[in-house]
Amino acid sequence: MPIVRNVSRAVSQLLQSSGCGCGISVVPVRCIGVSPRQVASDASFHSVSFSESDHPRVLITGGLGQLGVGLAKLLRKHFGKSNVILSDIRKPADSVFYSGPFIYADILDYKNLREIVVNNRITWLFHYSALLSAVGEANVPLARAVNITGLHNVLDIAAEHNLRLFVPSTIGAFGPTSPRDPTPDLCIQRPRTIYGVSKVHAELMGEYYHYRYGLDFRCLRYPGIISADSQPGGGTTDYAVQIFHDAIKTGKFQCNLKPDTRLPMMYIDDCLKATLEVMEAPTEALTMRTYNISAMSFTPEELAQEVQKHVPELQVTYNVDDVRQAIADSWPMNFDDRNARRDWGWKHDYDLPELVTTMFSFLGSESRIAQAN
Repeated sequence: MPIVRNVSRAVSQLLQSSGCGCGISVVPVRCIGVSPRQVASDASFHSVSFSESDHPRVLITGGLGQLGVGLAKLLRKHFGKSNVILSDIRKPADSVFYSGPFIYADILDYKNLREIVVNNRITWLFHYSALLSAVGEANVPLARAVNITGLHNVLDIAAEHNLRLFVPSTIGAFGPTSPRDPTPDLCIQRPRTIYGVSKVHAELMGEYYHYRYGLDFRCLRYPGIISADSQPGGGTTDYAVQIFHDAIKTGKFQCNLKPDTRLPMMYIDDCLKATLEVMEAPTEALTMRTYNISAMSFTPEELAQEVQKHVPELQVTYNVDDVRQAIADSWPMNFDDRNARRDWGWKHDYDLPELVTTMFSFLGSESRIAQAN
């Protein structure tokens, strides 16, 4: 099977490289094909059901990416440290390893993933393993394996063991023929990246499993996520993180998107809050399985102007990356998230000024500590 050999070779090369610092969970490819579904429906090892008063038992796949560690920290505050298991195929930093349960989990290893769910009596699963937009375009076979085959494994296991499953989607699930300002929950979706295609596939498969098998599938379309505790790289919206690092370190920033490129954005605390809220929402409150969520929308020029209020000497130039610009031009400019606000009370906390102040507060503290050391 040449596709298996090609993908395996691509994985080997990627894992042996110095790394892109993009906060993406990459899983080794062991097999590509149809997910096993030959398990009897009356098998005796289904996960133990839990009452509404009990805490869920949580597994987070791809947990060492941009969102997993922060989500684990938030969930452990709510449900207890021992009830939230972080997983990935990479070695975690000591601070992550000793902060709570961590295990190795390969989403392409169906048997191993199933054993983890059964042995740990998992009831909620957050599936964050994925290759992002720009990285996915550089390695389509790997992105197809991770983003689609891995999803199939997770869907089958979640349906079999009656899990509540969360799979994030993205602004990248829309394409150039989608309405862009604003973009509603339901409209034409024809993305032109493997990342976007795989996310549309995830949305539709999750909804199908919900109606066909009763799977409690929940999904949010994230805008560009901005956080201070992860390094940029691999995403089209990463300029909005890089500008803060460059402003503090060098006072010079070169943006790879045009100054008037408007995209929806969100601070990570709002993103994690929305994720927990939609998972805790009563089933009867949900009128759909995939929701847009939004907080703010800005251009590189608008962000630079706000940053320069804190660092007036910052010099901003533009060197447009054609690949990233083409991706951004096919994405929404604004998200219509009125359904999320109506159904389960979504409300963001951070607008652009609060975002910039918070980022500088966090990164400035880190910079002062590093200088002192």
